[in-house]
Amino acid sequence: MVQDNREDKLQSNRPNILFILVDDLGWRDLGCYGSYFYETPNIDRLAEQGVRFTDAYAAAPVCSPTRASIMSGKYPANVGVTNFIGSNHPSRGKLIDAPYVDHLPAEETSIAQALKEGGYRTWHVGKWHLGDEPYYPDRHGFDVNVGGCSWGMPMNGYFSPWGIETLEEEAEGEYLTDRLTKEAVQLIEGQAGEEAPFFLNMDYYTVHIPIQGKEEYVEKYRKKREMMGLTEDQVKTFDIGKRYPCEHKKDRRIRRRLVQSDPSYAAMVQSLDESVGELMEALERTGQMENTAIFFTSDNGGLATAEGSPTCNSPLAEGKGWMYEGGVREPLIVSWPGKVEADSFCKEPVSSPDFYPTLLDVAGFPPLPEQSEDGESLMPLLEGEKALEREALYWHYPHYGNQGGTPGCSIRMGDWKLIEFFEDGSLELYNLREDLREEEDLAEAERGKAREMHERLIAWREEIEAKLPQPTPGFEPWREE
Repeated sequence: MVQDNREDKLQSNRPNILFILVDDLGWRDLGCYGSYFYETPNIDRLAEQGVRFTDAYAAAPVCSPTRASIMSGKYPANVGVTNFIGSNHPSRGKLIDAPYVDHLPAEETSIAQALKEGGYRTWHVGKWHLGDEPYYPDRHGFDVNVGGCSWGMPMNGYFSPWGIETLEEEAEGEYLTDRLTKEAVQLIEGQAGEEAPFFLNMDYYTVHIPIQGKEEYVEKYRKKREMMGLTEDQVKTFDIGKRYPCEHKKDRRIRRRLVQSDPSYAAMVQSLDESVGELMEALERTGQMENTAIFFTSDNGGLATAEGSPTCNSPLAEGKGWMYEGGVREPLIVSWPGKVEADSFCKEPVSSPDFYPTLLDVAGFPPLPEQSEDGESLMPLLEGEKALEREALYWHYPHYGNQGGTPGCSIRMGDWKLIEFFEDGSLELYNLREDLREEEDLAEAERGKAREMHERLIAWREEIEAKLPQPTPGFEPWREE
């Protein structure tokens, strides 16, 4: 647990922490990360005030594992939450996917609990998706929970009535993203003049399905799409083929978006951007901006191959639910006036477990290595260092994703990334510096490198006792007539 003397160390100038986590936002879904279709002037302004990470990763290609990783400071396989909670488990194909924990375990000292014990006021607003009521945010160290429940998406849509048990209904037809922002702004305004700092865990449901934007914004982007010559939906059906073995999907095909062109998705991104602008304006208006560290990131890659395929992550391969870069590489912006160099970039690979020790560092608290054992504090990078003393990042996703991905795990060492696919034990090796699209598999050409990385990957998952999928008895792959 957190050291008892932290209350004594609390000072009025200890920084506030605003942690903004967006659901399913892709690496290229922001103007400051290269989007040519979506408009994000407020988030772009936030990026200009801080540092943009080019090689930031979610700890998993789906939501709940990444969220558990952020809260616990551990890799998903180490905390046991390796799949999105509420999935149709077990999924069966050539393999039966691995068992997983369907909640954030109570024995984990969450980052909220650690900060709370040090004197922080802790607020959760928005999506939780880390278990049923016994595991809600208020059971994991949050003083306030607005909108957090077991749901992984707004089951009744983005326009009220939502039916979210932890969010009181007001005006019918109210947009969920706007309402969550309104609640957060009220918390920020009520904090003005208080000595105790706050930790606001701002977890938007957007841009997760259902893809529903405000109609005036949808129409705006319909016109923009036409003006840009993107008059088609820009979605194409592909046979999954050898590179994408997916024997659990009977149709063996995916619908992949080729360019960013969905007006409804663009409208959702615009509403998100406006909300981030409102949060920033509230901090500025109340005089708290100068003493607030802001983190902005996503929980997995953009949805590009299923459920309407609303976005495109190109030049990254695939998206949510896949082990390729489009499934796990995320935007990450950190702004902290006077501490982080404005309009700067960091190319060091970082991942979700790193947030726990980083936030402790931001708060000026000593580390909790027994809890955040898998992460490294990003403070040296925020202070201008170029690299961390770390050899590898790891991913373990022993599940079938409804987006087309199959059970696998991966490792990144420097510029090299190795993926192991559990269905057939095949390996793929890529040099991300030279091949960001992951088009040239070098596993045969660089056998020594592939062997070295695979051995390290196996040793890691054995060390943390990661669960593996098992063969399906009597499995017969589907064959097209």
